Amino acid sequence: MTTIHASAAGTFDIGGDLRINRLGYGAMRITGPGFYGEPEDRDEALRVLKRTTELGINFIDTADCYGPFVSEELIAEALHPYKTDLVIATKGGLVRPGLTEGQWPIIGDPAYLGQAVRMSLRRLKVERIDLWQLHRVDPKVPEADQFGFIKDMIDQGFIRHAGLSQVTVEQIKEAQKYFPVATVQNMYNLVTRADEDVLDYCEAQGIGFIPWFPLASGGLAQPGGVVDTLAKAKGASPSQIALAWMLKRSPVMIPIPGTSRVKHLEENVAGADVTLSDEEFAALDAASPRP
Repeated sequence: MTTIHASAAGTFDIGGDLRINRLGYGAMRITGPGFYGEPEDRDEALRVLKRTTELGINFIDTADCYGPFVSEELIAEALHPYKTDLVIATKGGLVRPGLTEGQWPIIGDPAYLGQAVRMSLRRLKVERIDLWQLHRVDPKVPEADQFGFIKDMIDQGFIRHAGLSQVTVEQIKEAQKYFPVATVQNMYNLVTRADEDVLDYCEAQGIGFIPWFPLASGGLAQPGGVVDTLAKAKGASPSQIALAWMLKRSPVMIPIPGTSRVKHLEENVAGADVTLSDEEFAALDAASPRP
């Protein structure tokens, strides 16, 4: 039986000193329908979390608004006390007041963010957050206030490294005036490549790039499409081909596919063993839309 292990994806050092396997786990989907409330199958959610570390995943990404609070609480329940090499990243700055579609208000007020950091510490049962990310830059609050707050949290020892989510190159550069930006988490996949410039900047700066919604491949996975064709040729799933492309695209890429099922988790991790030749990568690259 072939052993599947996230280490097949290679490694990346977050902030230069936190080494992780480049295939992580996004813990958004262990919440309820619409990412609100408790999961429909709580026991399976806990099994998924426990299985992540067994499969060599040592980077788990969550946020205080997933549930809200549910994802962080389940991670602590399933995995605390944590393995010494496990890096848990969380985010603050979005809130989830209900199930209404699109209802994710942004709150970048430093007073609120300070409370968010402290509550994440409590729920995750840690004394310092390895990686805390500003979930969105709040356009209603001066960027200097938000980035200055993050610097203060680092200086006070509440967080070790900090990142940003859904930002432009200009916003990263501005944030770098206040603190070392360790990671950037933007939407990116084979069919959503609007942030190529952000990825290129992150690679040049040694900033980890965490793509959310990483396995989407749209029409490329339809019968006869390039993803479908490659998947059949390699005996892989379309999502595994998409993951292989992501990992080959850049050495700073840290995909975090999420799932609420152990079987799907194992399939994702097995995708780390799928390799693409330069020609296969180029074929996928040419077929995927660019900005």
